[in-house]
Amino acid sequence: MKDTNIVENKELNIWEALIPVIILIALLIYNIFFKDGAWLGDYSNHYILLMGGVVAAVVGLFNKVSFVTMFKEVWENIKSVFIPIVILLLVGALAGTWMMSGVVPAMVYYGLKILNPTIFLAAAVVICAIISLATGSSWTTSATVGIALIGIASQMGISPGMAAGAVISGAYFGDKMSPLSDTTNLAPAMAGGELFSHIRYMSLTTVPSILIAIFVFIIIGLVKGSSDVDTDNTVINEMLLSKFNISPMLFLVPLAVIALVLLKVKPIAALTVGALLGGVFMIIFQPNIIKEIADVKTLNGGAYFQAVWEALIKSPELALPDAVQNNAELGDKVKGNLKKLLSGKGVTGMLWTVYLVICAMIFGGLMDAIGALSRITKSLLSMAKSVFGLFASTVASCLALNITASDQYLAIVIPGKMFKQAYEDKGLAPENLSRTLEDSGTVTSVLVPWNTCGAYQAGVLGVSVADYFIYAIFNYVSPFMTLLFAAFHIKIKQLTSKEQA
Repeated sequence: MKDTNIVENKELNIWEALIPVIILIALLIYNIFFKDGAWLGDYSNHYILLMGGVVAAVVGLFNKVSFVTMFKEVWENIKSVFIPIVILLLVGALAGTWMMSGVVPAMVYYGLKILNPTIFLAAAVVICAIISLATGSSWTTSATVGIALIGIASQMGISPGMAAGAVISGAYFGDKMSPLSDTTNLAPAMAGGELFSHIRYMSLTTVPSILIAIFVFIIIGLVKGSSDVDTDNTVINEMLLSKFNISPMLFLVPLAVIALVLLKVKPIAALTVGALLGGVFMIIFQPNIIKEIADVKTLNGGAYFQAVWEALIKSPELALPDAVQNNAELGDKVKGNLKKLLSGKGVTGMLWTVYLVICAMIFGGLMDAIGALSRITKSLLSMAKSVFGLFASTVASCLALNITASDQYLAIVIPGKMFKQAYEDKGLAPENLSRTLEDSGTVTSVLVPWNTCGAYQAGVLGVSVADYFIYAIFNYVSPFMTLLFAAFHIKIKQLTSKEQA
C-alpha cells in the first residue's frame, strides 16, 4: 500500500475532477431523500456508483486518458479488495453458524441478565474498545461481539442504530490505538514517523474523543432508561431456552477466534476456523435446530451436513416457538424482533455488501485513473497557508478521498504522500501528519456507505450507515478534535533542530 502509484493528469482541472463526485452525491441524495432508497430497487446505490464511474470515464476520455489506463486502474482497485471480500463472505458464514449453534443466542441470553438499558450503550463502547485494542481489528470486533451486542440491544428495545454507533465507536478507538492495527502502522510509515511515538501522540486527541462518546452514551442511557423496552427479558430468555441449548461452553467459539487473532493468525484463517467451529458446536449442542433446518425427524449424516451447509451458505430462519407465536400480548413488532434473533446470515447474506464494494472500487479506480484524486488533493494542499490551514486541508483531503476513492487505505496513503513535505516545510514533526491521517482518514471511512469500511460494518451489523451515522460519535468527533488542537496550537510537536538539519 505504501508503494501505491498516484496517477496525475495535467490536462485535468479541479472542476472537471469534481464533476463525477458532484453527480454521484446528487444522485445519492435524490435516491435517499426523494425515493426512500429504492429508486432503482435494492441495488440503487450500486447502480449510482456505476453511473458515477461512467461520468468519470467520459471526463477521462475528454482529457486524453485511454480505456486501457482506466481498465488497469479499475482492475488494480478490484484486486486490492479481494481479501476484504473473502473476509466479508467468511463473516457471513461465521454469523450463520454462530447463530444456529447457539453462540449468539447464548451471548444475548447472558447479556440480558448482566446488562441493562441504562448502561448498555456505554458498556458496548468499552467492551468493543477492549476487544479491538487487543486484536487490532475493528472488523473482527464487529463480526464477533458486535453481532451479539446488536442482538441484545434489539431485545432491550434499544435502537439498532444507537447500538451500532456504540459498537463502531469502541471498535474504531481500539483499532486506531492498537499497535497490531494495519492503519496504525500505515499512518506513521507514510508520514515518516515511528509507531509508538505516533500512538502516544495520537492518544492526545483520541482519548478525549472516546470519553466524549462514552459520556454521550451514558446521558442517552439515563434519559431513555428502560422506557423503550418492548417486552420482558423473561419472555426473550424463555424463548431462547426453549429453542436452543444454552451453555457457557458456547463461548469457547468466539474466545478461540479472538485467541487466534491475538496469536497473529491471518484473519481469513481465524474466521474460517470460527465458522467451522460454529458448525461443530451446532452438531454438538443443537440437535433440534439441525432437525428443523434439515426438516427431518431422525438425525443422520445427511441432516448434519445439510443443516451446517445451510447455516454457512444460506440465510436460514427458525420458526418462533408456539408459546411465543400464539401470545397475543406480544404484538407483531415484538414478534418481528424475536424472529430476527432466530435468523442466520450466511454467505448469501453478504452478497449485497460485496457487490457494493466492487461497484465502489470501479468508481474509485476510474477517479484515480483520470487523475481526479491527485487533482483534488493538490487543490486542497494549495489552500494550506497557515499551520491550521495545513491541518484543515489534510482533514478535508482524507474525507474527500474516503468519499471518492471508497477506501480508507487510500485516504491515508495519498494525503500522506502529498502533505509530507508541506509539514516538514513548516517545521512540524511527522507525528502531526500521522495523527491527522488517522483522526480523519481511518475513522471517517465507516461513515461513507459505499466505502469498504462503511459497507462492511453495515453488512455485518445489519444496520445501514444512515441509521448509525449520528451515533458513531467517536468517528465524527475525532476530526473535529484534531482541528481543535490545531486551532489553539495544543500539543503541536515541532521538528528538532537536528531533524530540521
